[in-house]
Amino acid sequence: MTKARTSRRRKSAPPQIEPRAPFILRKLSSFNVLSDAGLEQIEANADTILAQTGMEFQDDPEILQIFADAGCDVDGTRVRFAPGFCRKTITATAPSRFTQHARNPANNVQLGGDSTVLCPAWGPPFVHDLDRGRRYASYQDFTDLVKLHHTLPWLHHSGGVVCEPVDLPANKRHLDMLYTHIRHSDRAFMGAFIGAERAGHAIDMARIVFGEAFVAENPVLYCVSNTNAPLVMDSHMSGALKTYARAGQPVACTPWVLTGAMSPATVAGTLAQVLAETMAAMTLTQLVNPGAPCLMGSFASTMSMKSGAPTFGTPEAGLMVLAAGQLARRLGVPLHTVGTLSASKLPDAQSQQEAAWGLMMSMFAGANLINHATGWLEGGLVTSFEKTIVDHDLCGKIGRFFDGIDMSENAQAMDAIATTGPGQHFLGSEHTQANFMSALFRPWTPDDNSFEQWHAAGEKDAAQRANGIWKEQLAAYKDPGLDPEIDAALQDYIAARKAEKPDQDYF
Repeated sequence: MTKARTSRRRKSAPPQIEPRAPFILRKLSSFNVLSDAGLEQIEANADTILAQTGMEFQDDPEILQIFADAGCDVDGTRVRFAPGFCRKTITATAPSRFTQHARNPANNVQLGGDSTVLCPAWGPPFVHDLDRGRRYASYQDFTDLVKLHHTLPWLHHSGGVVCEPVDLPANKRHLDMLYTHIRHSDRAFMGAFIGAERAGHAIDMARIVFGEAFVAENPVLYCVSNTNAPLVMDSHMSGALKTYARAGQPVACTPWVLTGAMSPATVAGTLAQVLAETMAAMTLTQLVNPGAPCLMGSFASTMSMKSGAPTFGTPEAGLMVLAAGQLARRLGVPLHTVGTLSASKLPDAQSQQEAAWGLMMSMFAGANLINHATGWLEGGLVTSFEKTIVDHDLCGKIGRFFDGIDMSENAQAMDAIATTGPGQHFLGSEHTQANFMSALFRPWTPDDNSFEQWHAAGEKDAAQRANGIWKEQLAAYKDPGLDPEIDAALQDYIAARKAEKPDQDYF
């Protein structure tokens, strides 16, 4: 158990009064921004796109044959779909919810329905902290982040490429990253996304950890298959998609779009394109393996028409994710989207304004998995250690908010009100003594001391306080352990795969 506060200054993370929840179970309703007529129009426009323009599937003849055998119009690498075909295929067999298993069953996550799973940042090649500044990420940074995330109670998932360890060979580093998630965390984790071979390695390693029979029947990995907007999927993404779908592992079919560049500049036009692309990809998962788990993915944001740079936390991005949630519910599949995105270069006011907006909109959209829920800066180029901690507070606040209002007899506090009476205070009441530790959410980073106390403590801002917290958390990390036989088998497998080819600094 960690130590409590002394003189109102944080020495370490406050003790968790309740067991860590493996995911958020939302008790508040989702927020709808489109009428039924509006949704029907977006769906009709998506069908028009799929039927008339179609979608390119590049460098993967097997996929073209799969679509042709299903009756689609295949012209070279362009595939066109009859109106209603994709929706019918998806709704016929795609599950509406499923469980991704962790090696510690207490950390299994539910995907679908009213559940939300929060994952850390994915993919940045740089990391940043206040001591060492912005730098290329290393394998040590990657390991530190996995360990740090493992200590954070309001994150639910170990994630995937929490940063890109550029000091390892590009064609082999996925093996080290997968091993690090398995060895240093016992939460659910993501597989390798780029290409069939890397996806196959992830499935092989999962079979070593969970057993081949268990993996054959249960989701234990998570894949994101991005389209190349507008309306293209390349063989790296389709190869991984096929591999995971055939193994019964979940695939989040996710267009990554910036309005005005990779999609129309308007929200309605972008929504139709996003729906068309994700439906084409989800249809592929069901044609490859009917019943394989898949998610509607949406990573849609805006761009500056002055600089061409991505922008986040915008009203248009909020409208797009809220509408995507409605569209996913009509398809009957879980929604995958993104959270605390920011274009800021530091964990500052801009980063938190954009982060709070993005995460709140995704929660009100009813998202079932939110990637990039902590640490993401500079449009996805940087994972910040300090922002990880500040965002983690935001994750906890939002989780508590979506738990709704407790209407139990204890929470109504009628006896406490009657006992205390008019003109008295509740500070010493038995009800306050029994409930004050759990009734109100307690974030880690804010300073609620007086000015004089804050001044005496060094006048630290939120980022500076977060700097101390992540170090304390990392120092307090407790190894979850791994069966020595499984560990040895994983290391033997990794060594064998690495020996098969020379190192490369490119994919």
